[in-house]
Amino acid sequence: MRHGKKINHLGRTDTHRKAMLANMASSLILHKRITTTLAKAKALRQYVEPLITKSKSDTTHSRRTVFSYLKDKEAVTILFREIAEKVATRPGGYTRILKLANRLGDNAEMSIIELVDYNTTFTQGAEAGAAKKKSRRGGAASKAKVADAPVVAKEVVETAPVTEEVAEEAPVVEEVVESTPVVEEVAETPVAEATEEAPAADAAEKAPEEPAAE
Repeated sequence: MRHGKKINHLGRTDTHRKAMLANMASSLILHKRITTTLAKAKALRQYVEPLITKSKSDTTHSRRTVFSYLKDKEAVTILFREIAEKVATRPGGYTRILKLANRLGDNAEMSIIELVDYNTTFTQGAEAGAAKKKSRRGGAASKAKVADAPVVAKEVVETAPVTEEVAEEAPVVEEVVESTPVVEEVAETPVAEATEEAPAADAAEKAPEEPAAE
């Protein structure tokens, strides 16, 4: 029985277990995601998260302490330069474990352990969720606008008869058009008088010719 025993020895000696976890932690820092068994992933999470918290204070003492666990200069450099800036505002929970299908050979439980801030799929989903919440908050304002819409429509309908009154004044233009025949009558009267005077002028021209013949 393992009552009260929190450390999973993983079927290895103490030195072998520490070397394996140091190697896995360095791989996780370099590649941001690794695939391993579920038991090893849970043990690695307890091993690497205190080191990430230690990297938030970039001092010589912190670097030497982390190097004593990782035994890899490149992993220590990346941890203090890149990852520490990425997780500066996160109070904990730097890793995520995702379960996979069991391994075919021995049916062992498999999983993926990754750094939370480097998974673009989950971070984009969180941003989309935040955007949806913002749109839901604005829904109340849109409902209020819809409720106010009928009032505006009534005001527009009430002002519509004003345009009808303007349309009733249009016959004044028709009356002006009807007065145009007066111009035609004035034009016709001089033509009639001119035709009536034309025979008189011809008679005056013919009258002087008769005495000349006598």
